[in-house]
Amino acid sequence: MKYDIAALGEILIDFTPSGKDPSGDAIFARKAGGAPVNLLATVSKYGGSSAFIGKVGNDMFGRFLRDCLADCNISDAGLATDPIHNTTLAFVSLSESGDRDFSFYRRFGADVFLEKSDVDPEIIKNSKIFHFGSLSLTNNPAREATEYALGIAKQAGCIITYDPNYREPLWDSREQAIEMMKKHLDKVDILKISKEELAMLFGSEDEKSNADLLISSGMTAVLVTDGPNGASVYTRDGFASLPAAEAATVDTTAAGDIFFGSFLAQFIGDGANLSLLTSEKASAYLKKAIYISGKSTEHYGAIASIPDANIFKGEIL
Repeated sequence: MKYDIAALGEILIDFTPSGKDPSGDAIFARKAGGAPVNLLATVSKYGGSSAFIGKVGNDMFGRFLRDCLADCNISDAGLATDPIHNTTLAFVSLSESGDRDFSFYRRFGADVFLEKSDVDPEIIKNSKIFHFGSLSLTNNPAREATEYALGIAKQAGCIITYDPNYREPLWDSREQAIEMMKKHLDKVDILKISKEELAMLFGSEDEKSNADLLISSGMTAVLVTDGPNGASVYTRDGFASLPAAEAATVDTTAAGDIFFGSFLAQFIGDGANLSLLTSEKASAYLKKAIYISGKSTEHYGAIASIPDANIFKGEIL
């Protein structure tokens, strides 16, 4: 089987706020989560073929997540089941503006226990793009499995995409997070990172200087998101910054994943050729990705909030 993109990383349950019961206690809704899964669901919804590599527990949540991959047309050929550790959980809280905070139940979560032996090299070798995030680098054995998969992807000539997503509670220290989030930047072709994360990694608020440094070191494109202020894209022949789309935001969960997935879906639709990813082309992708991610914040949840494919196909004025 050939895939446009394969992703490795965390897969978990997001328990999202869903009102209160008659006694006034909070109700939480079970939702599929994990940044790589959200990204693949977006790519798949917009026409790309995808496969996920990760691990769930042998429990009701693991079975639910496997079904969710199938519902999203994501291959589960790389999804292992852990007979010992339960599926990872996260509880989400939302502010009035829709910003979210997480409480993770992951120290003994199945996704952390992804082993090198769980990784099928053939899935990666048969993918145009290999995507990973930094949360699979927080602990072993998942860290070693991620680095093993990344080595296979580089040797196979895959395009490498990366989202160094910082979640403070999941790291032993800020220093460890910075070290691990930066460790594999030299292998990356397309990077998506928030403005705050970029400043954290390089110790400087000068976004353009930081992004230009990454481009000069070999990256083809750097996407920098800045929440309600919009996003920028830097390439070898220039950069563009665009404002956020107007949106009646209620929940920003997975907005960054949907943003990056929308960008990559356009890139894949145009043939996934790095040599053709000019500033002009990247700016067009950026415009649509900003619009789609903005629309996603008008609905609750992650995968459920990915806008309809007709929006992706339509022209963004």
